[in-house]
Amino acid sequence: MTPAMSPAMTHVWPIRVYYEDTDLAGIVYYANYLRFIERARSEMVREAGVDQPAMKASGLVFAVRRFEADYLSPARYDDLIEVRTELATLKGASFDMTQEVWRAATMLFRARVSVVVLNAQGRAARLPADIRARLAALRANVGP
Repeated sequence: MTPAMSPAMTHVWPIRVYYEDTDLAGIVYYANYLRFIERARSEMVREAGVDQPAMKASGLVFAVRRFEADYLSPARYDDLIEVRTELATLKGASFDMTQEVWRAATMLFRARVSVVVLNAQGRAARLPADIRARLAALRANVGP
């Protein structure tokens, strides 16, 4: 499975549901959707050219500030699903992403995630210009 950016700059990250992802009923345990979308967000930022280990070495990290989610339909063991991520807004020290989990033509889960940049003291910090430019390039192709 290879992740990809479509021309619309929606990042797509495929995932196979494994037994360990499910509960006793054989459906994806609700908290595992957070793991799935976290990985997809990290891969989108990496593919945009943002080096998070270098950020950390310079005293800055990304942290989730707010999260809101809707569970629409269950994913099950052995499903092939994909996480679709788009940058929704870009602000001085934060950005918002929309994320959806799909199985073929069925949306299973959707979330809006606000991410903030923190300095070494745990306080909000402005996005460095180079990181802002890399993220803005994603946003420029997403729409208003």
